[in-house]
Amino acid sequence: MKSVVVHAGGKMTVEECPMPVISAADDVLVRIAYSGLCGSDIPRIFANSSHFYPITLGHEFSGQVVSTGEDIHDLQEGDAVACVPLLPCFQCEECKQTAYSQCKHYQFIGSRRHGGHAEYVVVPRHNLFKLPQGASLLHGAFLEPVTVGLHALKLAGGCRGKEVIVIGAGTIGQLIIQAASASGASSVTAIDINPQRLALARETGASHVFNSATTGADDIRQQTHERRFNQLIIETAGTPQTVALSLDIAGPKAQVALVGTLHKDLTLNVATFSHILRKELTLLGSWMNYSAPWPGSEWQQAMQLFAENKLNLEPLIASIGDPDEFVREVTALAGKPMTGKILLNMTGS
Repeated sequence: MKSVVVHAGGKMTVEECPMPVISAADDVLVRIAYSGLCGSDIPRIFANSSHFYPITLGHEFSGQVVSTGEDIHDLQEGDAVACVPLLPCFQCEECKQTAYSQCKHYQFIGSRRHGGHAEYVVVPRHNLFKLPQGASLLHGAFLEPVTVGLHALKLAGGCRGKEVIVIGAGTIGQLIIQAASASGASSVTAIDINPQRLALARETGASHVFNSATTGADDIRQQTHERRFNQLIIETAGTPQTVALSLDIAGPKAQVALVGTLHKDLTLNVATFSHILRKELTLLGSWMNYSAPWPGSEWQQAMQLFAENKLNLEPLIASIGDPDEFVREVTALAGKPMTGKILLNMTGS
């Protein structure tokens, strides 16, 4: 089968690899339809941060069931599925407390083991979300990133009636903007330094946008003064500057959900730190996208948003290509962030 293989040093190649085979009673063989590049994959490709090389990445994928192990009775050949990439042990104390994302012995599809940037993959049954009949396989490849934002909203107790501010309008940020807009937020504000991302956010659900490269925290705070109460601020960019901005612009008793992963040390000055105390802010750490019962209500909610046509994905897609085209698009990033989702198309069409 064809597989997109990443080697140490940032080299990506399309290779013929052995066909995976079912080896356990709860295994499922899936033919991949679409598989997305995640922002977390970029350092694995270009910064030698993968757990091993060579590796086939890909944890945002959809496909169709080819065959199943003998213990599987709720999936049939041809069923459409999407990847649930975390493999918790379900045995440690964290898992017993349904804190699956804190599992002490977890594995992860497309990171700690080979993933979906290939024609076929074998995964355990509990790592597949069965899509409703007639659901779009393209939507299925976005299911996992949608649930990342929905998990943050769930931890915050939802967003209905809240003034939602999303800092960082990349793919995750854009999906949160759309989900919050569809889920009853009073207003949705997008903050980024990229004018194109802000324009897209305005088109797809944001009621207010600010370019933080040209508008300072004081100005943003003044312009959101009428919406300073009942705020939910969601930080997705994962930089020290945007975390500090989240605290600087927060209104009284705001919730601040931290979703973005930092790659540099964070230092808060006295004034910024004092906002946490003086405004009595609630800080929420949001890690991955799982809850009980496994994999969590976030996944059902995401599928419902798709079924109701509440999410507009096409403007978020930078490219969809076969393995060779996918490699060219990813290689051209040269380690820089994506401007839109890059998707591998294994459907042959």
